[in-house]
Amino acid sequence: MKANFNVQLYKNRKNVWLVSFSLCLISIIGMLICLKSTSIKAPLNLGLDYTGGTQITLERICIDECINLNTSDISNNIIALKNQDKNFSSNTSPNLTRSQIQLLDNSQLISIRLPFLSADQSESVVAEVNKSFGPFNNENTSVEIIGPSLGKQLFKSSLISLLFAFLGIALYINFRYDRRYSFLALFALLHDILIVCGAFAWLGYFFNVEVDSLFAVSLLTIAGYSVNNTVVVFDRIREKSLIENQLSFKYQIDKAVGATLTRTLYTSLTTLLPLICILIWGGSTLYWFAFALVIGVITGSWSSIALAPSLLSITSNKDFD
Repeated sequence: MKANFNVQLYKNRKNVWLVSFSLCLISIIGMLICLKSTSIKAPLNLGLDYTGGTQITLERICIDECINLNTSDISNNIIALKNQDKNFSSNTSPNLTRSQIQLLDNSQLISIRLPFLSADQSESVVAEVNKSFGPFNNENTSVEIIGPSLGKQLFKSSLISLLFAFLGIALYINFRYDRRYSFLALFALLHDILIVCGAFAWLGYFFNVEVDSLFAVSLLTIAGYSVNNTVVVFDRIREKSLIENQLSFKYQIDKAVGATLTRTLYTSLTTLLPLICILIWGGSTLYWFAFALVIGVITGSWSSIALAPSLLSITSNKDFD
């Protein structure tokens, strides 16, 4: 049987707190910048699922290989519609400058995400893009519309799901351990969620990365993963406090973290491997979902083996000498 790692967590607890505090501060700053941004106006760059809008997907017909396109040319072409097409002549027509265009599968697929459009306006956009950048396969042309009210409902449902997940986790840990453990597990969980949201706030601000319903799913997955790791570490700390009660509590924590460190690292690595494969070969649909999970797994492992146990040391009334 391999020996446990000699961890000196209590000795280095201030360094752990500094790292976590710095990451949380950077995350909060990113979310505040997005909130003040005139183009985003929210802590995160909310996608079509939450704001409502229209997504148009077009498949180009290419003989051998599709010629590369420039997204700015497509965007300028769509913006010009507002002054040229009668369907956009009214004052209530959407602001077409709020568009996001992606070129997928070596420029064979064009994905256009716009504010809410009527059926006539959507047809005008398809016709204009087809005229300048076609021909397209009409059978594979798709137009998906999500109304603003549905987007708000999805956003509200996502928040309620996260809230109930946090509440269920708190009740479980409070029943399994005590309020102190429950509070620290929730604190570590909020730490992980905040860092993931902060990363996507900066990505949304600099690279226009949007969060959608899959992002909410990733947060729920991260919550379960983070708490699972934290519970394992807390359980080992409780076991050490019963078996080796002659040691001071800080040594019990260090020994418990050392005993679970290998297990946590192996679990994290085996979780990261398929996520990295999805990042490389999973396509654009799952890319940011997998990216969020990668950040969540890393931060969840950090908070479980470093942050939560180090905070447990200052909340205990036990002897630390």
